[in-house]
Amino acid sequence: MNEEGPVTTAESLPLAGIRVVEFSHMVMGPTCGLVLADLGAEVIKVEPPGKGDRTRYLTSAGTGFFAAFSRNKKSVQVDLENPEELEALRRLIDGADVLIENFRPGGLEAKGLGYAPLSARNPRLVYCSLKGFLSGPYEQRTALDEVVQMMSGLAVMTGPPGRPLRAGAPVNDMMGGMFGAIGILAALRQREETGRGRHIQSGLFENAAFLVSTHMLQQAITGTAPPSMAAGKRSWGVYDVFQASDGVSIFIGVVTERQWQIFTEALGEPALLDPAYATNNARSAARETLIPLVQSLLGTRPVAELEALCLKAGLPFARINAPGDLFEDPHLNAGGGLLSLTLPDGRQARVPALPLQFGDERLGVRSDLPAPGQHTAEILATVRRDQPAV
Repeated sequence: MNEEGPVTTAESLPLAGIRVVEFSHMVMGPTCGLVLADLGAEVIKVEPPGKGDRTRYLTSAGTGFFAAFSRNKKSVQVDLENPEELEALRRLIDGADVLIENFRPGGLEAKGLGYAPLSARNPRLVYCSLKGFLSGPYEQRTALDEVVQMMSGLAVMTGPPGRPLRAGAPVNDMMGGMFGAIGILAALRQREETGRGRHIQSGLFENAAFLVSTHMLQQAITGTAPPSMAAGKRSWGVYDVFQASDGVSIFIGVVTERQWQIFTEALGEPALLDPAYATNNARSAARETLIPLVQSLLGTRPVAELEALCLKAGLPFARINAPGDLFEDPHLNAGGGLLSLTLPDGRQARVPALPLQFGDERLGVRSDLPAPGQHTAEILATVRRDQPAV
């Protein structure tokens, strides 16, 4: 494994030989395609003519979208208004294993690229639609990550009381894409038995509902709506952010009785042995007095000492980092967790790899970000020459 991260040949990867045609933009569809591409599939991203996918040119919080999700893919530009190019695209799909799409409902159907006509031509096709909503009253509505976070209660559980707040990353878009990839893998496995593909869908709203399932069950069991996570109510007594003596913030969690014993022995403070803190449930109920006490003890020590204490005791801990701090994270850099990319302007950047490991190997970069239409001639010329019309 080199310093720039692992680079693996496609032939050795689990999805080698699987061809995927990706109609996508923004985050949800590209995430699904990325998972399959990193696992070794040939993922062909279909873009409109000219400048290509508009996600390439987003600014502000969307600046990193294309670069984060487009490695290991090929780019083909097709004018869907051109009958000859549209038929060439259909022939490409005739030889594909998987199609991914995350456009508005009915968008591809209007071009004859829905599941029914494509499956009639290629019965082995696994067709994955990544949508805002699965079947039901909402299915024609437009969704965003923020929309479903508000609808599902995730924003209520994230923000302070009375101030719903979206998560600090497109968690539903990315998880929705991952669920799409899981469905695709299951459908490919089923195809080995049946010889036929099928239409599968992954829903953004349903993903958000899945994320709050523990809160829903908490309410069902207790009969009381759970407070937001920002309200400070915790299932564990010590499960919070503390300030070290040098001003650095550190999260420390003490979540078992054995950890509490180790924690109190390490700090050597008799006040922690008060019977009011004897059990986890008691500590959780006594957080109003316990957390200030723990802060007064931890606040006399520098963060390096607290980290050493937690590491020796086997306690979960973390400094409070910003995303940019991960570029220099020693664990990610040593373990192949950051992959080197060449950006469109020629600069080098690093991006997190998929959080998977096969034996000792991490999944790496086989090809950099494609330019718009970089592989059009290569892919479509082969299709026109080798793939008969159906």
